[in-house]
Amino acid sequence: MFNLSFWRSSPMRTLFVFLVSTFFIVMAQPAFSAGFALKEQSASALGNAFAGATAAAEDVSYMFFNPAALGQLEGNQLSVVGSYIAPSSEMKDGTATTILGTPIGGNSSEGDAAKNVVLPAGYVSWALTDEWRFGLAVTVPYGLETNYDRDWIGRYHAVNSRLQTMNINPVLAWKANEKVTLAFGFQAQYAEAELTNAIDFGTIAMAAKAKAQADGKDIELPDATPAGHDGYAKMEGDDWGFGYNLGLMIEPREGTRIGLAYRSKVHHNLRGDIDFRLDNDGVGAALSQATGRFVDSRITADLTTPETVSIGLYHEITPRWAVMADATLTRWSRFDELRVQFDNPAEEDNVTIEDWNDSWFYALGLTWKPSEKYALRIGVAHDETPIPDRTRTPRIPATDRTWLALGGHYKLNDSWGFDAGYTHIWVEDSSIELEATPTNDTFRGNLDADYENDIDIVTLSATYTF
Repeated sequence: MFNLSFWRSSPMRTLFVFLVSTFFIVMAQPAFSAGFALKEQSASALGNAFAGATAAAEDVSYMFFNPAALGQLEGNQLSVVGSYIAPSSEMKDGTATTILGTPIGGNSSEGDAAKNVVLPAGYVSWALTDEWRFGLAVTVPYGLETNYDRDWIGRYHAVNSRLQTMNINPVLAWKANEKVTLAFGFQAQYAEAELTNAIDFGTIAMAAKAKAQADGKDIELPDATPAGHDGYAKMEGDDWGFGYNLGLMIEPREGTRIGLAYRSKVHHNLRGDIDFRLDNDGVGAALSQATGRFVDSRITADLTTPETVSIGLYHEITPRWAVMADATLTRWSRFDELRVQFDNPAEEDNVTIEDWNDSWFYALGLTWKPSEKYALRIGVAHDETPIPDRTRTPRIPATDRTWLALGGHYKLNDSWGFDAGYTHIWVEDSSIELEATPTNDTFRGNLDADYENDIDIVTLSATYTF
């Protein structure tokens, strides 16, 4: 029979307190990343640049990468993880014009558009029987935030962009024998998004006049200057979505493990509101009255976080030295467009073409254990961007990334272990070349800009074995 006493245990109560606290921390501090996936869920795994994360199973935090890692753990474990992420994304020498060719005034060089944040995670595992283990993870697998000044030249494309998630992932693992562990998990994921941008009422008014004249209609609008009458829009929405994850861990010989893991997509139908702020010159108000547009209303937008498939290898060369490798495929091709639909029938869908590609993450790592109390880690990784050059936007101006990571472990006693990891990520310089056409970015305008990017990450964790 399963031992269900863990539901009444002090460590389990501690986890639930942590879960609630994590929710509020996550809601207050979103994160920035290439794409918008966040791998920073484990201090020990980060020390190897996530090489072997699918196979190493060094502590309970590895269940994020492979739920079958639970089958390799001794005793019951509770782990709290915190990552300080310091990204930098600076725009240089930008130029912008409306679809009519009118220069768009404003800041042509922006400071750091990314935000430093703290990213929390928490895990617990419990032995139900000799063969069965229960695990629970509370993580932030996706998130981003970029912020620009309201008067920058790309303001019609983006001002603020924020995505926050929280994923609650209970897992059941079955150790079939000494060599094989299988695991299944359920995902309940909360997502909340906010997007803001300026609105070029000047260019929209001129286009509305031209269309009315071509249709033989009369429309009363004040004289307007392209890029001279700015409004503002703020869209917010949230939703719960559900999915699952699977894991397999094989240990063909002691000290050598092969891991396979799958995390499903999670679909969100974000539901919320759009709030418009009209310009002070009356152009936006006249447009709203004449067309029925630019009125506060309810909105919906679909968001699917992608599925991932991972394979990892962990091999102990000697009791003191281990090597590891990992590869993860993320199906970003699901993100083909960002479409916002309005309850207001006069408002057409707001569409941003994305056309992202599937991408790979590769990593190699090395661990040295000079004694039973200490371990030192190093790792390198390459993270492909899913974003094509032609559809890169200022909301996520990311490109390929190269990781160099260092980490360490200290075992205080049989109950407590502490891990630390640091990585510097070199992000290739990126460029934005968005062209306004009658069917895409029409009133957002043309935007050309170069970005210099990099990221530093420090992750700490404490693990309690009981």
